[in-house]
Amino acid sequence: MRVVIAEDSVLLREGLAGLLARFGFDVVAAVGDAPALLAAVEETIPDLVVTDVRMPPGFTDEGLRAAVALRAAHPGLAVVALSQWVQHSYAGELLASGDGRGIGYLLKDRVADVAEFVEKLRRVADGGTVVDPEVVRRMMLARRDPLGRLSPRESEVLALLAEGHSNAAIARTLDLSEAAVGKHIGNLLAKLHLPISDDTNRRVLAVLTYLRGQS
Repeated sequence: MRVVIAEDSVLLREGLAGLLARFGFDVVAAVGDAPALLAAVEETIPDLVVTDVRMPPGFTDEGLRAAVALRAAHPGLAVVALSQWVQHSYAGELLASGDGRGIGYLLKDRVADVAEFVEKLRRVADGGTVVDPEVVRRMMLARRDPLGRLSPRESEVLALLAEGHSNAAIARTLDLSEAAVGKHIGNLLAKLHLPISDDTNRRVLAVLTYLRGQS
């Protein structure tokens, strides 16, 4: 079985490649970012892709977006998203692609048995669907509460936005750089699925979402 691995951490990438090779998989490429993943699939035509969700350059949902694009271009390609968290923005789209066949979404910290993990990869490659129950639980919670999609840090940033603080003030309060605050704001706007308009209007909509959640 030909596999492409996408993981930005060199140690994790090489460790996963070695593990899969030990179980008889043919690792045809192991890359560290989403553009390289897209290129590797086009070049090698694998049977299975195992990708992290957050990768360079933005460390948001690049791996997941690449997986969705690959499924659209190659409907028969099996894909497993292997992550530390549930990224809601494209998870539903990925899980719905190809009638839900040949798809997996597993959480790294819940992989407790190597043989079981390998069996899940084989099941997905054979057209099955494997989704960690915790992924399902978190997605259902997020549907009921849009604020539930936010990380603790993003929730802190949104709360300070609601108080009328500027990016610079938020950066001082949370001991972050302004660039980091800007990235957190961009992430939370995307997670709240706010319509793309001017930035000021989206920030107002985000604050209204926060206030509704507190009422």
